[in-house]
Order: sequence, then C-alpha cells, then structure tokens
Amino acid sequence: MWGNAPPVGGVARVVPDGCMDVMWHGGELLVAGPDTRAQVVEGADGGPWTGVRFPPGVGPAVLGVPADELTDRRVALEALWPGAEVRRLAERVAGAAEPGAVLEAVAAGRLRRGGPPEPWRAVAAELLGAGLGVAATARRLGLSERQLRRRSLAAFGYGPKTLARVLRLQRALRLIRRGRPPAEVAVLAGFADQAHLSREVRELAGEPVSRLR
Repeated sequence: MWGNAPPVGGVARVVPDGCMDVMWHGGELLVAGPDTRAQVVEGADGGPWTGVRFPPGVGPAVLGVPADELTDRRVALEALWPGAEVRRLAERVAGAAEPGAVLEAVAAGRLRRGGPPEPWRAVAAELLGAGLGVAATARRLGLSERQLRRRSLAAFGYGPKTLARVLRLQRALRLIRRGRPPAEVAVLAGFADQAHLSREVRELAGEPVSRLR
C-alpha cells in the first residue's frame, strides 16, 4: 500500500518501475499500467492518493487483463471490471478509515480465487533485475528469446529488454538516493559508463541525474 498527497499546484514525477497500481483519488478508482517513461502528475486539487502496487508480473493476475493493454496508460477501473462491482468497491473505499487496506484485501481475494501468477514471472524479474542478460535469462527459464518476449509482453507490459532497462534504472535510483556519486552508480548498477547512465536516466525518468538526486 502507498499514499501520497502532492501539494496544491505541485507536481509529482512517477518514474518507471515495472509495477502496476490500483489507485483511489477524488472518489474514483483508477488503474496505472506499467510505464516506459516518467509520468508527471499535477497536484492541482491537493487531494490525497491511495493505492496498492503490484510487483512486476503480478498486476495481470489481479486485474484480469494482459499488462501490455495498459502500458503507459491510466484508465478507470470500470473499463476493466463490471461497473456494478466497481461502484460497490468505491463505496467501501470511500467509507473506510484506511482505503488502501480495502484495496489490498480485494486484490488478495482475487489472487486467491484466480491463483498466483506463473512462477516464471518472478524468476524472470529477479534475474533481469540482478543484471542478467535477456539471452541468459531465457536459457535459465528454458525458453527461447522469442518465447520470453511474447510472454513478457502479457506479464510485464513490455519485452524483457525494456524490463531490464527499467529495473536497472531502479537499481541506479536506489544508489543515487544513498548519496553515491554518478560514476560509482554507473558501475554498480550495470551501465557501460557514466554517460550511459545519464542518457538512460534522462530518457526513462525525464530528468537529469542531478535533478533526481
């Protein structure tokens, strides 16, 4: 669960992380698909956001749609689930002391009924997140690269190469937040050099490394 309240007139930058979310804001239930680029959210009304975030590969098992149908999109939950069900859920969330707890319980219930995601998804995300290459990851999973790409689109919203870039960005951001210098971050996170780190951060996060620090 997470919560956020951008200040009135403020701006929040949501950086790609391979995850999907169900969110409650302004009396509406929304779904955030997996991002390939930063999403900028303006806090014009200053209202709070509450959500449940699903790790890479888990969202489709909860939402019931392939992840690539939602890549770089924000849609109303009613577009994915029956309207009556969403309206009942919205009433529960609106009346709850902890809206995120309601969303979490609903997500857990759908996972129990539908069964957990296929195990290969977590393994693929773990291997790619650790810096293993796409070809090596496919071999470890007993798949061809083509099979891995086809499965990854439905599971993660993009192919394994893009997922690897997103997860490498997240490794870099964790190091940046700890105060590591960019040259060291580039080496530890698996970039070719500092210039490569700068290009990837600007392309995926929409800001230079100096701003993200």
